[in-house]
Amino acid sequence: MPPARFTERARRRKTVSLAAVASMLLLATLETPACILVRTPSIGQPGTPIAGFDASKYQVRKLIAALAERDKRLDSMQTPAVMEYTAGDRHVKAKEEIVVKRPGNLRVEAMSPFGVALLLAAQGSELAIFEPGQNRFMRGQATADTLYKYVRIPMAPTDAVGLLMGLAPPEFALNGIADSVSNDGAMTVASYGNAASGTRELGFSGGNLAMVRETAGNGNGRVNYEVRYSDYHDIGGVMFPYVVDATFPAAGSHVTFRYLRPIVNGDIPDSTFVLTPAPGATLMNLSLDDARAFSNES
Repeated sequence: MPPARFTERARRRKTVSLAAVASMLLLATLETPACILVRTPSIGQPGTPIAGFDASKYQVRKLIAALAERDKRLDSMQTPAVMEYTAGDRHVKAKEEIVVKRPGNLRVEAMSPFGVALLLAAQGSELAIFEPGQNRFMRGQATADTLYKYVRIPMAPTDAVGLLMGLAPPEFALNGIADSVSNDGAMTVASYGNAASGTRELGFSGGNLAMVRETAGNGNGRVNYEVRYSDYHDIGGVMFPYVVDATFPAAGSHVTFRYLRPIVNGDIPDSTFVLTPAPGATLMNLSLDDARAFSNES
């Protein structure tokens, strides 16, 4: 039998070891909650979708939130571009200089082999057009009819600017939950509305806006317009499409813009969108009926 002093020493060491283990366990218990705390995300906040939440709609909400943030960062764009227009058996291809500034300012210089063939400037609801070859200067209202005639986009200035800049149209709610989400090949499509009211659709590919489409209501399903965006590049931290491809079934037309060297958010003075007649120019007032007649001739 070992001496009593050795037995007592062993008992004390065991007691100290048990106390140390207990202290470590207590410390771990106090620290662990701060490390493993898991918060259930709110549906209205970014995070992992909770159980029972439609994952595809959740993913679309993140894409739309990014689109809305991009919308806030874009103010203007200027670029040389190649425009191709087709309507029936008519095909036009021309080089243009395009300048746009939100919300509804637009300037287009259409080039010919001999120089500027046409110069158009829209500022809000005011439109001015100069045809150097005929030294003719026209003023009128900036409408879908006049812009279709001269820019090949049958939209009012604000919508035309949005189309050219790759923005969702103002009437598309960028803060609402999609009524349905589907796949069109590699594109994720968020749909709003129904057959009776008409639908608005946003398509996304690679995290970027790839398609905007609007269909009429009353169950006929007619497409009012469809715009496709592609060939995105990072310009100053903003993803911007170099190709805009638009179809307008009601007008029976198709137009494509291929941007060459776009500058985003450059300093563009308001005077860019104001035209003054050249000396000796023939002055005309462009009425709405004139614009419709010109559009029909096109």
